[in-house]
Amino acid sequence: MDGQGPRTLAIDCGGSGIKASVLDAAGTMHAPAVRVPTPYPLPPAGLVATVVEIAARLPAADRVTVGMPGMIRHGVVVATPHYVMRSGPHTRSDPELVQAWAGFDMQAAVAEALGMPALVLNDAEVHGAGVISGTGTELVLTLGTGLGSALFDGGALAPHLELSHAPVRRGTSYDSFIGQIERARLGDALWSRRVRRVIDGLRPVFWWDRVYLGGGNARRVTPQVLERLGDDVVVVPNQAGIVGGVRAWSLRSP
Repeated sequence: MDGQGPRTLAIDCGGSGIKASVLDAAGTMHAPAVRVPTPYPLPPAGLVATVVEIAARLPAADRVTVGMPGMIRHGVVVATPHYVMRSGPHTRSDPELVQAWAGFDMQAAVAEALGMPALVLNDAEVHGAGVISGTGTELVLTLGTGLGSALFDGGALAPHLELSHAPVRRGTSYDSFIGQIERARLGDALWSRRVRRVIDGLRPVFWWDRVYLGGGNARRVTPQVLERLGDDVVVVPNQAGIVGGVRAWSLRSP
């Protein structure tokens, strides 16, 4: 720790890539972000080893924040959607990986492997920590391999809900409806209309004050669709997934 407060190793674990940097208390990066492809198959020990490998390529830190997909409670993985697949997102699920990840204490494992305090949250929650204003009800939706979400009220983090697995129409989840595979198949214009349909459908569920669209595909939402969505919907940089690693330590639960 120096005069600028603790330095945080912030790691954003996605379905296709894992990126990280070290930041000071103000959220300033002290090294260019490092990115590696997400390795598959990926048992828990494999992700921990990847975290250690990335940390070795970056300046020293005092604590570490890891954002990863799935239902994470108190640093323990209840379920994760991508890392249980044999060859990555949208491939066959491996029963042994499902069993290995269920109940795995990722937070304790990372803390032990790196020898520093660790915080492990859902990746959309970490992303949200980097962008929310802390006023009113704020929903964060990340558009990437699938759909991530996090809800905040007055800056407090609400219990996580895996909206990505809810059905948006018969036999189709939000993940499948607006995930990367469909964006690539449809093209940005038609895919953006689907994003608008999803957001309009969620309005009467959350009655938010603001929605933040993040993740790697948020920038692909067309200007025409963004204009129709209204002023309460804001696109934020994907870099928030790393910057949020600092602010995540100050998040409160309701």
